[in-house]
Parts: sequence; structure tokens; C-alpha cells
Amino acid sequence: MNYTSYQFFTVIANETRWQIINSLYEKDLCVSDISNITKIEQSKISHALKTLYDCNIVFSKREGKKIIYSLNKKTIKPILKILNDHQTDFCKGKCKICKIKRK
Repeated sequence: MNYTSYQFFTVIANETRWQIINSLYEKDLCVSDISNITKIEQSKISHALKTLYDCNIVFSKREGKKIIYSLNKKTIKPILKILNDHQTDFCKGKCKICKIKRK
């Protein structure tokens, strides 16, 4: 492993960026849709999307006046599935960190 892996997880560990990633997991969305789902102001969403875009975690395409964002289906969606499977199979409240966060 190298430092780049650490940087990747640092990028996705930000709460705003994580909410954006989760909102894009099921379908592609524009900034206003993401803002409505996450209840975060559009300027913060746009700023966070720039970071996710620069790291190729999300992609964008223009549809008329709107820019539609999508999650990287080749790498990010499988990583999220693995993370979710790990949490489902191994954490389930057994993880010391999960217990601390719940208190």
C-alpha cells in the first residue's frame, strides 16, 4: 500500500463528500438534486463535487443547462459494495469504533 490509498480514503471520509457519494449511488443527479437530498447548500455541494471530480470519483456530463454527475461505476461502486459488505458481515456493532460513535 502507498500513501495514495490513504489520500483516497481521506477524500471520501469528508462528511459532505460522503453524502454526495451516497446520493449518487443509485442514480445520476445534478447539483440542485444532490442539495435537496443532502440538505446541504449548493455552493458546498459544488465545491465538494470539484474535489470528487478531480479524483475521478465522480464524472460529469452536460444535459442542456444542467451538469449531471455520476459515480465512477468501474471502481467506486465496487469499493462501496465491498465496504458495505464488510460492515454488514463484520461490524454489526462489534467494532469498537462503531460502539464509540453510537454513544
